[in-house]
Amino acid sequence: MHETHDHDGHAGHGHGVSADADRRWLSLALALVAAFMAGEVVVGLVARSLALLSDAAHMLTDAGAIVLALVAMRLAARPPKGGYTFGLKRAEILSAQANGLTMLILAVWLGIEAVRRLIHPPAVAGGLVLVTALAGIAVNLVAAWAMSRANRSSLNVQGAFQHILNDLFAFIATAVAGVVMVTTGFTRADPIATLVVVALMVKAGVELVRASGRIFLEAAPAGVDPPALGSRLAGLPGVVEVHDLHVWEITSGQPAMSAHVLVAEGRDCHAVRVVIEELLRREYRITHSTLQVDHAGAETITPDGDGPGRDARDAHCADPHGASYRPPTPAF
Repeated sequence: MHETHDHDGHAGHGHGVSADADRRWLSLALALVAAFMAGEVVVGLVARSLALLSDAAHMLTDAGAIVLALVAMRLAARPPKGGYTFGLKRAEILSAQANGLTMLILAVWLGIEAVRRLIHPPAVAGGLVLVTALAGIAVNLVAAWAMSRANRSSLNVQGAFQHILNDLFAFIATAVAGVVMVTTGFTRADPIATLVVVALMVKAGVELVRASGRIFLEAAPAGVDPPALGSRLAGLPGVVEVHDLHVWEITSGQPAMSAHVLVAEGRDCHAVRVVIEELLRREYRITHSTLQVDHAGAETITPDGDGPGRDARDAHCADPHGASYRPPTPAF
């Protein structure tokens, strides 16, 4: 039996931006968001604008998302220790999931309040709403630019960036509502703008929860089809069978794979392993693989005393699971 562990020290940082640079850009965005949010709460209360208060609440989740991202980045950078053999890399995924859940919870509250104000619209100072929204657009443009400079291949950073981007769209909707209120006096434009914000928050929140959930449930990375991968490996020269194939992500951008590979008698197991590892790197960008490679001759049907015998997979694996992949049968 031969095992191999293939690690690429740059698997999580292929974006070319250092972790320190990521933290600096996120810290800049955090400072901008926190400063503007404090002022927006005051203006929202004075103007009695739910749209502004919803934007401020959204900015609070923005700030929380960035703080979570910064904390998660520090945790993920810690080396493996004790029982945490992968370190704390999935702290970033916890952060992304928390960001998604807070957006969904906040969206429910804002949606209920917006419907209430559609039914009984209060007086709203449209001029203040418009000026504040325009300032918010400028602040969020700068914050979004700063966030875009960080590594957005990380689901953690992408989650914080989505908060900022949705807030930018929210301020645009609020500015439109402000123009409508100033020019027509139609105060229901304020809760309508809030509902636009709610729709954006639900979309971004669901995407974050779904993406982080796939990683926690160890689903295959997006773009990798395990059956197609298994068939591809089984079709390599010398490979008799591939089973117990698992593909997952340790954290966003760090795919991993394990499999049991049976090689034909007389073929070089090590050479086949090298070919598989190269294929995984080149075609699937999987740089962390654990392969158990054996000769098929030791796995042929074996009598067990109670029947004619067991198949190759059951003979070697005490608890086999998943599909088996074999070379295609030649057509005659």
